[in-house]
Amino acid sequence: MITAIGFGALIGVLLGLLGGGGSILAVPALVYGADLPVAAAVPTSLLVVGISSATALIPRLRGGLVRWRIAGIVGGTGAAAAFAGAAVNRLLDPRLILIGFAALMVAAGWRMLRGTDDSGGDCALPGGGINWRGCLPKSIAAGLAVGFLTGLFGVGGGFLIIPALVLGLGLSMPAAIATSLVIIVVNSAAGFAAHTGDATIDYRIAAAFTLAAITGSLAAGRLANRLPTQKLQRAFAWLVFAIAAFVAVQAILNPTPA
Repeated sequence: MITAIGFGALIGVLLGLLGGGGSILAVPALVYGADLPVAAAVPTSLLVVGISSATALIPRLRGGLVRWRIAGIVGGTGAAAAFAGAAVNRLLDPRLILIGFAALMVAAGWRMLRGTDDSGGDCALPGGGINWRGCLPKSIAAGLAVGFLTGLFGVGGGFLIIPALVLGLGLSMPAAIATSLVIIVVNSAAGFAAHTGDATIDYRIAAAFTLAAITGSLAAGRLANRLPTQKLQRAFAWLVFAIAAFVAVQAILNPTPA
Protein backbone atom coordinates (compact mmCIF):
# COMPACT_ATOMS: atom_id res chain seq x y z
CA MET A 1 0.00 0.00 0.00
CA ILE A 2 2.79 2.44 0.89
CA THR A 3 4.52 1.69 -2.41
CA ALA A 4 1.27 2.27 -4.30
CA ILE A 5 0.69 5.59 -2.53
CA GLY A 6 4.22 6.67 -3.39
CA PHE A 7 3.61 5.84 -7.05
CA GLY A 8 0.28 7.66 -6.88
CA ALA A 9 2.02 10.80 -5.69
CA LEU A 10 4.65 10.45 -8.43
CA ILE A 11 1.96 10.06 -11.09
CA GLY A 12 0.20 13.19 -9.83
CA VAL A 13 3.44 15.17 -9.83
CA LEU A 14 4.22 14.16 -13.42
CA LEU A 15 0.69 14.99 -14.58
CA GLY A 16 0.98 18.38 -12.91
CA LEU A 17 4.38 19.12 -14.42
CA LEU A 18 4.19 17.51 -17.85
CA GLY A 19 0.48 17.06 -18.56
CA GLY A 20 0.98 13.34 -19.12
CA GLY A 21 3.40 10.46 -18.88
CA GLY A 22 2.88 9.59 -15.24
CA SER A 23 -0.11 7.40 -15.98
CA ILE A 24 2.20 4.89 -17.65
CA LEU A 25 3.31 3.94 -14.11
CA ALA A 26 -0.17 3.37 -12.71
CA VAL A 27 -0.76 -0.23 -13.82
CA PRO A 28 2.69 -1.52 -12.72
CA ALA A 29 2.27 0.30 -9.38
CA LEU A 30 -1.13 -1.27 -8.79
CA VAL A 31 -0.04 -4.77 -9.90
CA TYR A 32 3.31 -4.92 -8.09
CA GLY A 33 2.86 -2.25 -5.41
CA ALA A 34 -0.72 -2.95 -4.36
CA ASP A 35 -0.88 -6.64 -5.43
CA LEU A 36 -3.92 -6.15 -7.64
CA PRO A 37 -4.63 -8.58 -10.49
CA VAL A 38 -4.31 -7.09 -13.97
CA ALA A 39 -8.09 -7.23 -14.51
CA ALA A 40 -8.61 -4.96 -11.49
CA ALA A 41 -5.49 -2.81 -12.00
CA VAL A 42 -6.58 -1.58 -15.46
CA PRO A 43 -9.94 -0.01 -14.43
CA THR A 44 -8.46 1.23 -11.15
CA SER A 45 -5.67 2.90 -13.10
CA LEU A 46 -8.20 4.60 -15.37
CA LEU A 47 -10.17 5.86 -12.37
CA VAL A 48 -7.05 7.29 -10.73
CA VAL A 49 -5.67 8.82 -13.93
CA GLY A 50 -9.00 10.39 -14.87
CA ILE A 51 -9.55 12.07 -11.51
CA SER A 52 -5.94 13.23 -11.11
CA SER A 53 -5.89 14.58 -14.69
CA ALA A 54 -9.06 16.57 -14.01
CA THR A 55 -7.38 18.00 -10.94
CA ALA A 56 -4.22 18.88 -12.88
CA LEU A 57 -6.40 20.62 -15.50
CA ILE A 58 -7.99 23.07 -13.04
CA PRO A 59 -5.02 25.51 -12.78
CA ARG A 60 -4.77 25.62 -16.59
CA LEU A 61 -8.40 26.54 -17.28
CA ARG A 62 -7.89 30.24 -16.55
CA GLY A 63 -5.31 30.90 -19.24
CA GLY A 64 -7.53 29.89 -22.16
CA LEU A 65 -4.99 27.27 -23.26
CA VAL A 66 -7.41 24.41 -23.87
CA ARG A 67 -8.35 23.95 -27.53
CA TRP A 68 -11.82 22.66 -26.81
CA ARG A 69 -12.87 21.67 -30.35
CA ILE A 70 -9.71 19.65 -30.88
CA ALA A 71 -10.14 18.10 -27.43
CA GLY A 72 -13.71 17.19 -28.32
CA ILE A 73 -12.73 15.48 -31.59
CA VAL A 74 -9.73 13.60 -30.21
CA GLY A 75 -11.50 12.74 -26.96
CA GLY A 76 -14.75 11.72 -28.66
CA THR A 77 -13.13 9.35 -31.14
CA GLY A 78 -10.85 8.08 -28.39
CA ALA A 79 -13.82 7.31 -26.13
CA ALA A 80 -15.31 5.08 -28.81
CA ALA A 81 -12.00 3.35 -29.49
CA ALA A 82 -11.51 2.70 -25.75
CA PHE A 83 -14.37 0.18 -25.84
CA ALA A 84 -12.62 -1.69 -28.66
CA GLY A 85 -9.38 -1.73 -26.67
CA ALA A 86 -11.20 -3.06 -23.61
CA ALA A 87 -12.75 -5.84 -25.72
CA VAL A 88 -9.30 -6.92 -26.94
CA ASN A 89 -7.98 -6.73 -23.36
CA ARG A 90 -10.50 -9.38 -22.28
CA LEU A 91 -9.24 -11.78 -24.93
CA LEU A 92 -5.57 -11.64 -23.93
CA ASP A 93 -3.64 -13.46 -21.22
CA PRO A 94 -2.70 -11.08 -18.34
CA ARG A 95 1.00 -11.83 -18.79
CA LEU A 96 0.78 -10.97 -22.47
CA ILE A 97 -0.89 -7.69 -21.54
CA LEU A 98 1.97 -6.85 -19.17
CA ILE A 99 4.61 -7.71 -21.78
CA GLY A 100 2.81 -5.50 -24.28
CA PHE A 101 2.57 -2.81 -21.64
CA ALA A 102 6.33 -3.00 -21.07
CA ALA A 103 6.89 -2.52 -24.80
CA LEU A 104 4.57 0.50 -24.72
CA MET A 105 6.59 1.93 -21.82
CA VAL A 106 9.79 1.61 -23.85
CA ALA A 107 8.13 3.46 -26.73
CA ALA A 108 6.95 6.16 -24.34
CA GLY A 109 10.42 6.56 -22.83
CA TRP A 110 12.00 6.80 -26.26
CA ARG A 111 9.52 9.50 -27.25
CA MET A 112 10.33 11.47 -24.09
CA LEU A 113 14.08 11.26 -24.74
CA ARG A 114 13.56 12.59 -28.25
CA GLY A 115 11.67 15.57 -26.91
CA THR A 116 9.04 17.64 -28.63
CA ASP A 117 9.52 20.75 -30.74
CA ASP A 118 6.96 23.50 -31.22
CA SER A 119 6.90 23.09 -34.97
CA GLY A 120 4.83 21.61 -37.78
CA GLY A 121 1.21 20.65 -37.79
CA ASP A 122 -2.00 21.53 -39.61
CA CYS A 123 -4.24 22.90 -36.88
CA ALA A 124 -2.56 26.15 -35.86
CA LEU A 125 -2.72 28.87 -38.52
CA PRO A 126 -0.65 32.08 -38.20
CA GLY A 127 -3.77 34.14 -37.55
CA GLY A 128 -4.91 31.87 -34.75
CA GLY A 129 -7.53 29.91 -36.70
CA ILE A 130 -7.66 26.20 -37.49
CA ASN A 131 -7.18 24.53 -40.86
CA TRP A 132 -9.80 21.81 -40.45
CA ARG A 133 -9.06 20.19 -43.82
CA GLY A 134 -5.70 19.02 -42.52
CA CYS A 135 -6.52 19.04 -38.82
CA LEU A 136 -9.69 16.92 -38.75
CA PRO A 137 -8.25 13.66 -40.21
CA LYS A 138 -5.18 13.84 -37.97
CA SER A 139 -7.31 14.60 -34.90
CA ILE A 140 -9.51 11.58 -35.59
CA ALA A 141 -6.52 9.30 -36.18
CA ALA A 142 -4.83 10.46 -32.97
CA GLY A 143 -8.04 9.93 -31.01
CA LEU A 144 -8.56 6.40 -32.33
CA ALA A 145 -4.97 5.32 -31.57
CA VAL A 146 -4.81 6.78 -28.08
CA GLY A 147 -8.33 5.65 -27.16
CA PHE A 148 -7.61 2.06 -28.19
CA LEU A 149 -4.45 1.98 -26.05
CA THR A 150 -6.40 3.51 -23.16
CA GLY A 151 -8.91 0.67 -23.21
CA LEU A 152 -6.29 -2.01 -23.83
CA PHE A 153 -3.67 -1.04 -21.24
CA GLY A 154 -5.41 1.35 -18.84
CA VAL A 155 -3.20 4.35 -19.63
CA GLY A 156 -4.26 7.95 -20.09
CA GLY A 157 -2.08 8.29 -23.16
CA GLY A 158 -0.59 11.71 -22.45
CA PHE A 159 2.83 10.52 -23.65
CA LEU A 160 1.22 9.94 -27.08
CA ILE A 161 -1.30 12.78 -27.08
CA ILE A 162 1.16 15.61 -26.44
CA PRO A 163 3.54 14.75 -29.34
CA ALA A 164 0.49 14.29 -31.60
CA LEU A 165 -0.90 17.69 -30.64
CA VAL A 166 2.43 19.48 -31.03
CA LEU A 167 4.07 17.72 -33.98
CA GLY A 168 0.98 16.55 -35.83
CA LEU A 169 -1.49 19.34 -35.15
CA GLY A 170 0.83 22.28 -34.52
CA LEU A 171 -0.30 23.32 -31.03
CA SER A 172 2.12 25.10 -28.72
CA MET A 173 3.45 23.05 -25.81
CA PRO A 174 1.37 24.88 -23.12
CA ALA A 175 -1.80 24.47 -25.21
CA ALA A 176 -0.96 20.81 -25.92
CA ILE A 177 -0.48 20.03 -22.21
CA ALA A 178 -3.78 21.68 -21.22
CA THR A 179 -5.70 20.10 -24.11
CA SER A 180 -4.17 16.68 -23.44
CA LEU A 181 -5.51 16.71 -19.88
CA VAL A 182 -9.07 17.16 -21.18
CA ILE A 183 -8.57 14.28 -23.61
CA ILE A 184 -7.10 12.06 -20.88
CA VAL A 185 -10.14 12.69 -18.65
CA VAL A 186 -12.55 11.76 -21.48
CA ASN A 187 -10.58 8.66 -22.51
CA SER A 188 -10.14 7.48 -18.93
CA ALA A 189 -13.87 7.81 -18.22
CA ALA A 190 -14.70 5.84 -21.37
CA GLY A 191 -12.10 3.19 -20.62
CA PHE A 192 -13.35 2.82 -17.05
CA ALA A 193 -16.92 2.41 -18.28
CA ALA A 194 -15.76 -0.17 -20.82
CA HIS A 195 -14.09 -2.24 -18.07
CA THR A 196 -17.00 -2.01 -15.63
CA GLY A 197 -17.79 -5.50 -14.41
CA ASP A 198 -14.46 -7.04 -15.44
CA ALA A 199 -13.26 -7.27 -11.83
CA THR A 200 -14.11 -6.03 -8.36
CA ILE A 201 -12.35 -2.75 -7.63
CA ASP A 202 -10.82 -2.24 -4.19
CA TYR A 203 -12.03 1.31 -3.62
CA ARG A 204 -9.91 1.63 -0.48
CA ILE A 205 -6.75 1.24 -2.56
CA ALA A 206 -8.22 3.36 -5.37
CA ALA A 207 -9.07 6.18 -2.95
CA ALA A 208 -5.61 6.19 -1.33
CA PHE A 209 -3.89 6.08 -4.72
CA THR A 210 -6.12 8.83 -6.12
CA LEU A 211 -5.68 11.10 -3.09
CA ALA A 212 -1.90 10.79 -3.38
CA ALA A 213 -2.08 11.56 -7.12
CA ILE A 214 -4.33 14.61 -6.58
CA THR A 215 -2.03 15.96 -3.88
CA GLY A 216 0.98 15.50 -6.15
CA SER A 217 -0.70 17.11 -9.17
CA LEU A 218 -1.84 20.17 -7.21
CA ALA A 219 1.59 20.68 -5.68
CA ALA A 220 3.37 20.22 -9.00
CA GLY A 221 0.94 22.41 -10.93
CA ARG A 222 2.24 25.46 -9.05
CA LEU A 223 5.82 24.63 -10.01
CA ALA A 224 5.17 23.72 -13.65
CA ASN A 225 6.43 27.03 -15.04
CA ARG A 226 9.53 27.15 -12.82
CA LEU A 227 11.20 23.82 -13.57
CA PRO A 228 13.10 22.65 -16.68
CA THR A 229 10.55 20.46 -18.47
CA GLN A 230 13.05 18.82 -20.84
CA LYS A 231 15.34 17.67 -18.02
CA LEU A 232 12.34 16.29 -16.14
CA GLN A 233 11.21 14.39 -19.22
CA ARG A 234 14.64 12.83 -19.71
CA ALA A 235 14.93 11.73 -16.08
CA PHE A 236 11.43 10.29 -16.19
CA ALA A 237 12.19 8.46 -19.45
CA TRP A 238 15.03 6.53 -17.80
CA LEU A 239 12.75 5.67 -14.86
CA VAL A 240 10.19 4.35 -17.36
CA PHE A 241 12.86 2.17 -19.02
CA ALA A 242 13.82 0.68 -15.66
CA ILE A 243 10.22 -0.10 -14.71
CA ALA A 244 9.52 -1.53 -18.17
CA ALA A 245 12.42 -3.96 -17.73
CA PHE A 246 11.10 -4.95 -14.29
CA VAL A 247 7.55 -5.50 -15.62
CA ALA A 248 8.78 -7.59 -18.56
CA VAL A 249 10.98 -9.81 -16.37
CA GLN A 250 8.21 -10.31 -13.81
CA ALA A 251 5.64 -11.11 -16.49
CA ILE A 252 7.93 -13.67 -18.14
CA LEU A 253 9.25 -15.38 -15.01
CA ASN A 254 6.30 -15.14 -12.63
CA PRO A 255 2.66 -15.97 -13.40
CA THR A 256 0.31 -13.05 -12.75
CA PRO A 257 -3.23 -13.59 -11.43
CA ALA A 258 -5.97 -12.70 -13.93
